[in-house]
Amino acid sequence: MISRNSIFFFLFLFFSFFVESSESSDFNHMKEDKMDVASTILNHISDSHEWHVAGTHKHGIVLHLPVILWNHGLEIFSSSQFSCGNVVKGKYGYYKMFRGTIYQTDSVGSLSYSSSRGIGVLNNDKPWDFSITKNVVSILISSFLLFYLFIRMRRSYRNYQINKWSLGIFLEYLILFIRDEIAIPNIGNKKYKIFLPFLLTSFFFILINNLMGIVPGFPNVTGNINITLGLAMMTFIVTNINSNMSYWKHIFWTKDVPIGIRFLLAPIEFFGIFIRPLTLCIRLFANITAGHIIILSFICLIFIFKNFFIAGFSIIFGFFISMLEIMVAFLQAFIFTTLSALLIGMSVKNYDFDNKTH
Repeated sequence: MISRNSIFFFLFLFFSFFVESSESSDFNHMKEDKMDVASTILNHISDSHEWHVAGTHKHGIVLHLPVILWNHGLEIFSSSQFSCGNVVKGKYGYYKMFRGTIYQTDSVGSLSYSSSRGIGVLNNDKPWDFSITKNVVSILISSFLLFYLFIRMRRSYRNYQINKWSLGIFLEYLILFIRDEIAIPNIGNKKYKIFLPFLLTSFFFILINNLMGIVPGFPNVTGNINITLGLAMMTFIVTNINSNMSYWKHIFWTKDVPIGIRFLLAPIEFFGIFIRPLTLCIRLFANITAGHIIILSFICLIFIFKNFFIAGFSIIFGFFISMLEIMVAFLQAFIFTTLSALLIGMSVKNYDFDNKTH
């Protein structure tokens, strides 16, 4: 039987070879063409209809994902048909991809612009886009991985005791930490069990996608503002659906302040209901995206200056930022879960306006 350490060793060698081949192919591509730093970074951190795994687009591993459109009818075809700026003929019209967005066009692929404050704006209509992008595929992979880990954790229990060297002991520690240090202190002993599944799901979903985003070749899911907005909206819905009358009375009729000040505070507190979840969205998006941009910027310095000392500087600091990104992955999952628990706790606690808060 092959030992577990041997399997991990071979996986490490395979991963190292994969990363090295990916970087070398990108380097050869950059030597041929003049490097555009801005587009290189944006292509790595943005979502797309194809998954560029390794190498160049011409000589590499590229997964062309299905395009699903609704334009007076359902259109389904492969994103490979958009290669080299081609115009795709569907059942209900012609389509062309421009800067990652699909537009309706004619058989020639004409795009019409209108000037708005000196900025060219496309007038072409956009069909409803329900395509399976690389972020969607990455979310599916992370979801199946979470299912596997926790099912494996449940099966690893023997007589209600988990194996000391298994991954389950680490997951169990994280679960107990979220329960004892986040859920109970912010929500309370009586009601924390209702919201603990939501907090655990949010924490592990954000954590695993943060960690997967660090792996070369994987997309930056939690660096997408749409994903973080969706997570924040879930917190907003859970918070306000379960809020009680005491919470709303505290919002619109703040205790122990003059009546005139209460009328001033009421609209501020009301807008705060929407602003607090929005800060969750922006905080997670900005911190994850910033880390990826910094790492890619250090790598691009090598191909811009083509200097031995700059290469050493970029590799050292890029490695340091990569290690820091692992800590940020855990930290941002912890912060998002903690603030979500705090918002939920504020909405479900009873505020006694006559005596005290409990």
